[in-house]
Amino acid sequence: MKIIFTIENLRNNSKSVSYYTGFESLEKLKLVLHSLGPSAYELTYRYGNVVNVAVEDQFLITLIKLRRAISDIGLALMFDVSKTTIQNIVITWLNFMYCEWSEIDIWPNKDLIMYYMPSGFKQMYPSTRVILDGTEFPINAPKNPKFQQATFSTYKNKTTLKVLVGATPGGLISYISSAYAGSVSDRAIVERSNLTKKTEPGGSIMTDRGFTVQDLFAPIYVSINIPAFLKGKTQLPGLTLLKDRKLASKRVHIERLNGLTKTYKILKTELPVYFVPLASEIFYVRCILCNFRENIVSADA
Repeated sequence: MKIIFTIENLRNNSKSVSYYTGFESLEKLKLVLHSLGPSAYELTYRYGNVVNVAVEDQFLITLIKLRRAISDIGLALMFDVSKTTIQNIVITWLNFMYCEWSEIDIWPNKDLIMYYMPSGFKQMYPSTRVILDGTEFPINAPKNPKFQQATFSTYKNKTTLKVLVGATPGGLISYISSAYAGSVSDRAIVERSNLTKKTEPGGSIMTDRGFTVQDLFAPIYVSINIPAFLKGKTQLPGLTLLKDRKLASKRVHIERLNGLTKTYKILKTELPVYFVPLASEIFYVRCILCNFRENIVSADA
């Protein structure tokens, strides 16, 4: 008798839930599905209706695709459907999840940021509103030479797409940019963002050395906490070095969050051609899924 994988296979098996979806329990998985609202049961599919797979299992298929990056044919065998059905489900659900969650304003107000700010941040960087970082993920090299050149990242030495992600000191991903060609600089992405409209006067932004954006935020009285530049210097003064170490100890939060997003492995390998147009949506959904995780940053960090 053929065993068909369904959401019921995960019942009373939290390790399997974590392995396939990244969530702590089946109850958390169902909570995330519930957050998408009743529209999840009335989807308009990209390539025709899906009638032979339960809605909960369609959601599970999409999570497994994001989390484990299992091939379409592999998922088709697991759920006893065709490869085209898997593609239909995944593309439809990714678009749907993005459309639903992108309607939420994930940028918290100053009071909420301060309420959930770890004690270490309150002592050293209490004005921090967002910690910014850029991250890249590989894609299959485009056939068009111009697109190849645009997406080639000298940092990664391969064709990539680049996104900007920001988090609160408390560990909530609060800013997610669209995906840009790998050759685009971090500054250029900030210039195209709406961060200057989001950050209120008196606040500060914590970044890495690649973000030379002080001039963009100075007119609105927002400061940039950035490590000192080493170019042309044999060594840094002791106080500057100590400041940089303190800064690095707090910036590690965004690096942990970026590491958490990468546990959804769909963007760790070269993104297939048919997924590239959905790159921004995939990254956004992946980040929101991480926001459902618990205990990312400790209260005294």
